Amino acid sequence: MSKRSTGPDAASPHWKAGPFEVRLPFVHYRFQWQDYTQGLVMCAVDLSAIPLLVELLGMPFEAALAVVVLNGVLYLLHHLLGDPVVPGWITPAIPLLMVYCQQFPEGPERVHALIAFQLVLAALSITLGVTGLAAKVVRFIPNALRAGIVVGAGFAAVQSVFAEGGRFESFPWTISIAVGLAFVLLYSKGFAAAQKRSRVLRLIGSLGILPCILLAVVVAPLFGEAPWPTLEWGFASPDFVTLWTQYTVFGVGLPPLTMLVTVIPTVAAAYIVVFGDVLQARAVLDEAAEVRTDEKVRYNPNRAHLIFGARNAVMGVIGPDVTMCGPLWAAMHVAISERYKKGRDAMQSIFSGAGSFRWGTNTGLWLLPIVSLVEPVLGVALALTLIIQGFVSVKVGILEARSRTDLGIAGVTGAVLALNGAAWGFAVGIVLCLLMYGRRFFSGEDDGVINHGGKTAPDAAGDAAGDTAGDAVRD
Repeated sequence: MSKRSTGPDAASPHWKAGPFEVRLPFVHYRFQWQDYTQGLVMCAVDLSAIPLLVELLGMPFEAALAVVVLNGVLYLLHHLLGDPVVPGWITPAIPLLMVYCQQFPEGPERVHALIAFQLVLAALSITLGVTGLAAKVVRFIPNALRAGIVVGAGFAAVQSVFAEGGRFESFPWTISIAVGLAFVLLYSKGFAAAQKRSRVLRLIGSLGILPCILLAVVVAPLFGEAPWPTLEWGFASPDFVTLWTQYTVFGVGLPPLTMLVTVIPTVAAAYIVVFGDVLQARAVLDEAAEVRTDEKVRYNPNRAHLIFGARNAVMGVIGPDVTMCGPLWAAMHVAISERYKKGRDAMQSIFSGAGSFRWGTNTGLWLLPIVSLVEPVLGVALALTLIIQGFVSVKVGILEARSRTDLGIAGVTGAVLALNGAAWGFAVGIVLCLLMYGRRFFSGEDDGVINHGGKTAPDAAGDAAGDTAGDAVRD
């Protein structure tokens, strides 16, 4: 039965289905052409997953495109089932997963490692969603260890770009210029002030890293780092047959039980990152709710866990994806929420914006002119995402620390994790916490120095989650 708004603070129309609230376009929410159009071009960020899949698994371009298309379809589940966010990758965990998978030889073993990761992450997420234990599990981890894992994810992200043979060697000038522009658009106080005076600058600022990608399309050929794009017309042709026969359980079979066990430390590290995304999603929506009192938006972390857990389970079977299935694309979630704040005339419902945007990205993935335009600089798009995410991860990770000792443990843990993987990082962090804190292993210490402007670490982390000035760019 469809529930409809009856006054201020009422939920938007939907069909109730257990823990889910089903909302369909044109039935329960208005289609927003502005967000749909933005999605058409922002699919370029989705497409930047392709070089990762090619690099890690040796996957042909068309087969990797098939993975991106399947993941794109599953993005729609969030708003259709009542989760009012723009979903995306688990970006900070990508380098951790790549380090883990690269321990295995390219071929069926590496594919098995990736499948095992997604299936175990899916099982963990769904279990926590059903039981409602997500917050308790993360709070159980010492602050120093939590800080080290997030900081280590940031180290690994930046390291993957600048390491020998990394993307910076292929696109030094393009990445330097594009990253410089990205930091101006996302973090410059001067640009933030200028946006208040200019509608054009506000539009540019709302597009995330899209202006940087379009600039890269021009800069890379000018510096001889990539060819000029050859625009092709028609529709893209993802290769589902090759994907399913060579890179899924249908072709290589299920991973051995030992892999499902050895991947647990990497899954645990990735989940800590996921929980940060959940906090950020709620913080952004709470801020929007203070302005839009005409619609009661219910963000339910348990429901979110069920949805992105199911996405990982499905992709683990039909299209293993190194970018994983996360609960949030922070940059676009912020951009949509900011437009939502402008009132009902600008955006009928938060589901109108999030849904229309994700319908747009799904359309763009099938349009060959868009795919062929950005194909030469997909490596740059990925480098942009990783560098900016590295910046954010280090910043947020440090905010988890309560003392100088926490910072020291976090630094060592993060460095070991980035260089040797999640299992070693966890082990070193646990040993250091035991040696430093003993019986105070879980509580640690608060020396009054790392007080984040007079706030406790959890409060400061919450503030970081709510820092909507472009603190993350992910898909």
